[in-house]
Amino acid sequence: MYHENVYFMNTFNGNTSLCVIGAGPAGLAAAYQAVSQQLRPLVLEKSEQVGGLARTVIHSGYRFDIGGHRFYTKVEMVQRLWEEMLGEDFIQVPRLSRIYYRGRFFNYPIELINTLSNLGPWESARILFSYLRAQLQPYPQEETFEQWVSNRFGQRLYETFFKTYTEKVWGIPCDQIRAEWAAQRIMGLSLRTAVTNALFSNHNGDAKSLINQFYYPRLGPGMMWERFAQAVEARCGQVQTGVEVQRLEREGRRIAGVLVRQGGETRRLVTEQVISSMPLNQLIQRLDPPAPPGVLAAADKLKYRDFILVGLALEESSPFPDQWIYVHSPGFKVGRVQNFRNWSAAMTPEADKTSLGLEYFCTRDDELWRLPDRELIELARRELEALGLGRAADVVDGMVVRQPMAYPIYDEEYLSQLAILQDFLSTFKNLQTIGRNGMHRYNNMDHSMLTGMLAVENLLGAQHDLWQVNTERSYSEQQAF
Repeated sequence: MYHENVYFMNTFNGNTSLCVIGAGPAGLAAAYQAVSQQLRPLVLEKSEQVGGLARTVIHSGYRFDIGGHRFYTKVEMVQRLWEEMLGEDFIQVPRLSRIYYRGRFFNYPIELINTLSNLGPWESARILFSYLRAQLQPYPQEETFEQWVSNRFGQRLYETFFKTYTEKVWGIPCDQIRAEWAAQRIMGLSLRTAVTNALFSNHNGDAKSLINQFYYPRLGPGMMWERFAQAVEARCGQVQTGVEVQRLEREGRRIAGVLVRQGGETRRLVTEQVISSMPLNQLIQRLDPPAPPGVLAAADKLKYRDFILVGLALEESSPFPDQWIYVHSPGFKVGRVQNFRNWSAAMTPEADKTSLGLEYFCTRDDELWRLPDRELIELARRELEALGLGRAADVVDGMVVRQPMAYPIYDEEYLSQLAILQDFLSTFKNLQTIGRNGMHRYNNMDHSMLTGMLAVENLLGAQHDLWQVNTERSYSEQQAF
């Protein structure tokens, strides 16, 4: 038996009551849109901190971004919201990023002389001929990541720059990753675009991965979502952290109640509308009565990639000039190295110190995930020095963040299983799913936010198809790696 505390979310000026599950970018954008329309949302967040994957963790005065989050969008309403929330604390940062491959650093976006010098004339010629061959004899069907990329860059460049890093990130061969992921993440970018940018520079920012500056909150991305939460509460909404959704009670085609647990107490919330950004498989699994067997089976087949951030504090102000470096070489376990002081000087407590984040992609409960924190920190120190990005002796502190379900995996089964879940969810009258995990789509912050904002508009009579947000808008995250 549990102690049940019935909490009724009252209507406001005749508008619909609203429960928002998840206080990441999508959930908080939905909540803010709701209070702007005189609704009173209740936001439920499982962790003790808002922001989701885009939160900022503070350790001994050092700030760490969980993953590295650029703020760049062509969605004007999102850009206005960002600027409204942070004002002068929303700073512009000149971008510098590179690729580490075979003991050399390649500028990214590519610079022709740098790339040719690193590859050498023979390898450069092979890449060019491979590209020309792909234009003359492309794969007739683009079903996999390998086929999609090879058609646009050539097999040789795919094997040089795309294959090793992509397989490190996802933990599966590239011929098992669906082409939909590449189309969503690399839209608008080709070898011709990259070379044109290298020769003439990218002034209009058409390809997202080629932009040369971006916005960033002065104190890290968590600063943005804390401001959103404050703004929601200032307008009579509620944001509650440390609240786990245990069950969603359904009656026919409606969610009638939400059973939650907070601080050892279980309570039932009565709500008229639900907007959820919790992982889609968990949402399905927590329905009561249960979803049909075929729907549950589809939810069980959705897969996620997990993530470990090892944060290092260094007594060194500038070990390298980049914001981040992609580590393509398979001899290193680390996938990406972030230098947070180069995102914002305020990320460190003192001017002569640096906070670095070494990112390890893994699967929950695998060998890497199970390593004790001290061993992960030692691994990061060794790899940092081996990469030539800093001295292990300069590391004065470290911390570890394990992030489960960080990235939805686009494997061979996901699309057919997702279609089953979409069809089932479409039968509900008062439930919408939003955001990256809520839709099992590799959305960025701006598109995740947009799904939340449009979901609220649907409550007020609009008929937006949220599943089309990342296909009908002016760009998607065009990041080649």
